[in-house]
Amino acid sequence: MKASGSRVARIVSKCRWIAASALLVLIAGCGFHPAGSRPLPVALQKVYIEVVAPYRVSEPPLETSLRTRLLRQGAEVTKDAAGAHATIKLSNLKEGRQVLSVGPDGKALEFLLVTTVDYEVHTATQVLVPPGSLRMTRDYSFNEGQILAKEAEEDRLREFIQDALAELLLLKVETLLSRQETVVPQEPARVVPSQADPAPEPPTP
Repeated sequence: MKASGSRVARIVSKCRWIAASALLVLIAGCGFHPAGSRPLPVALQKVYIEVVAPYRVSEPPLETSLRTRLLRQGAEVTKDAAGAHATIKLSNLKEGRQVLSVGPDGKALEFLLVTTVDYEVHTATQVLVPPGSLRMTRDYSFNEGQILAKEAEEDRLREFIQDALAELLLLKVETLLSRQETVVPQEPARVVPSQADPAPEPPTP
């Protein structure tokens, strides 16, 4: 791909972000509201965050950001599932990098960072939010003359993506749980005796 491909890729990337913003606006119109704009659902008021990552050596930014947002909204984040109303389970947190464009010399000019995560909310006896998956991307340019600066920028972008994923995840989970709480069970229909069929009179002695 020629250097002009870099400009095309940048335009495509901007279009993606515009489309993503439009999608969030559309979602908001369908019942989603910004996190913190209303009280947390009961299940999230005392919650445990479970991250399934067997080989992790530190807490991922996604978990840190999710905990911070929950605490900011007044939730109690417990240290074990036994003391919580519900558990937010995060698994398969993956980060990747794809080449968006290359220069005349064949070297990469732009990359696309991709982060995905699976989620589920459950109690000890039931699933409150069924398993789902979230995906978020962000592009950035690369300059061999600024390798250290670009590596630092990539690290910041990865943290930014996971922070945005935490916000989107909480928004989605909060809305789904709130909808469940607003569903009022209907009372069973009452059988009313028909006026045309009066009750039989007791036999006379």
